Amino acid sequence: MALCLLPELALAQDSGITRHYKFDIKLQNVTRLCHTKSILTVNGQFPGPRIVAREGDRLLIKVVNHVQNNISIHWHGIRQLRSGWADGPAYVTQCPIQTGQSYVYNFTVVGQRGTLFWHAHISWLRSTLYGPLIILPKRNVPYPFEKPYKEVPIIFGEWWNADTEAVISQALQTGGGPNVSDAYTINGLPGPLYNCSAEDTFKLRVKASKTYLLRLINAALNDELFFSIANHTLTVVDADAIYVKPFETDTLLIAPGQTTNVLLKAKPHFPNAAFLITARPYVTGLGTFDNSTVAGILEYELPSASPHSTVSIKKLPLFKPTLPPLNDTSFATNFTNRLRSLASPQFPANVPQKVDRHFFFTVGLGTSPCDQNQTCQGPNGTKFAASVNNVSFASSTTALLQAHFFGQSNGVYNPNFPITPIIPFNYTGTPPNNTLVSNGTKVVVLPFNTSVELVMQDTSILGAESHPLHLHGFNFFVVGQGFGNYDPNKDPANFNLVDPIERNTVGVPSGGWVAIRFLADNPGVWFMHCHLEIHTSWGLKMAWVVLDGKLPNQKLLPPPADLPKC
Repeated sequence: MALCLLPELALAQDSGITRHYKFDIKLQNVTRLCHTKSILTVNGQFPGPRIVAREGDRLLIKVVNHVQNNISIHWHGIRQLRSGWADGPAYVTQCPIQTGQSYVYNFTVVGQRGTLFWHAHISWLRSTLYGPLIILPKRNVPYPFEKPYKEVPIIFGEWWNADTEAVISQALQTGGGPNVSDAYTINGLPGPLYNCSAEDTFKLRVKASKTYLLRLINAALNDELFFSIANHTLTVVDADAIYVKPFETDTLLIAPGQTTNVLLKAKPHFPNAAFLITARPYVTGLGTFDNSTVAGILEYELPSASPHSTVSIKKLPLFKPTLPPLNDTSFATNFTNRLRSLASPQFPANVPQKVDRHFFFTVGLGTSPCDQNQTCQGPNGTKFAASVNNVSFASSTTALLQAHFFGQSNGVYNPNFPITPIIPFNYTGTPPNNTLVSNGTKVVVLPFNTSVELVMQDTSILGAESHPLHLHGFNFFVVGQGFGNYDPNKDPANFNLVDPIERNTVGVPSGGWVAIRFLADNPGVWFMHCHLEIHTSWGLKMAWVVLDGKLPNQKLLPPPADLPKC
């Protein structure tokens, strides 16, 4: 009744509240695999703290840098409508936060609900600086699926005994592939299949017949992962904070940068058993990788007044799931093809039906010449490199968004990124003899509200492999994908323009292509890059500049006073 009498109160509730967080970046000693090392953490926690908000809430997150490294934090998957200053990739939307300095990330969650995450976005610091970002629906708005009894974030990461900054520094210096991690982790814990880690095991305790919402996040640096829980079926209900048409699966695939919400329905009775929760890599490239398996344990609570109450959980049989083979591309393809937007009246799939600009990008590996008087460990004595349309992105020492906003882009970036490959070739066939890439800080400039279709084509220049591509500032619709070379005359006829999956990170299939569409309705400078960290380090990245629209609410807001300086 009060809401009827006071409409402004109803409005205030609908528009959300302001939530304050403080992130102190500091060193903390952490032990895993019987190896203790000092790692970068937020508030001393590994993984970092959970951020929880509702759709419509404003977040003010003060990040204070107490360490020697430069720091920036990215709120992965948040659209950042007109708030590009809070997006976080170093030297793209901001200069990093220097030692002893702080910065308040200020943004509002608009039209999103589900699971996202936050992570450092400079060098390889996200190996330890990451955590869940959970967006609940607005108050009194239900989920479009069964209300879970409990919600559990499960965040996959990697543990490195070595210092990851030394790992990437050495790889870039020698030109070879980087050393790999020593373990995968679930919520920071490697689990019983690793040496010295039986005590460091994630345990999920459930009650019989209850339904649990598992919020899965892949924060690993360099690996797509298969995931399964022994003897249990999962129902996929959400991907990248977008509701999907629910479907059941025993196993799912999740790439770095992707999130997936699943419902786990516990068995109706105490099962007299425990069950392994496992994840291991899906591998398509030729390089070395961490061929190991992270495991947690699903345990059922004992019914209090039951004959089982004397049973020791430790003595119960432990069931293991069967995960697909490491290189099972057919499973990966079948799984991703099942993902469809809900496309309901309440949660429509607003796929751009007309396209203003078409782009065709090749993505893949190549080489750079070895420096004089140096021996390099890349192919034929070169250095590994990666590129989009054969342009390996050279990072600026000025933040691109500042250069754009103040009209000072000359000498910082060029607006002439090639919209198709300069020299077409048989992308997935016999590779060309010349594998060298070009270098440059090049961007694509788009007028406000341009509808874009982008086809991304994997290349087999140094072997085909899958590339999880992440676009900042936007969600996009995955309207088509296939293997071999994209055919512009035949393939568009099969595009799904009705209920394609909407996401922020998509795997370009190994030896294939993916087509996405998005509306450039968010002014600013938006990074797009492979979420395999080594490929980003090698240059598989580019940026889109979206110009302001004519109306006041279509313009990028001015930079905050505390924006870090380079």
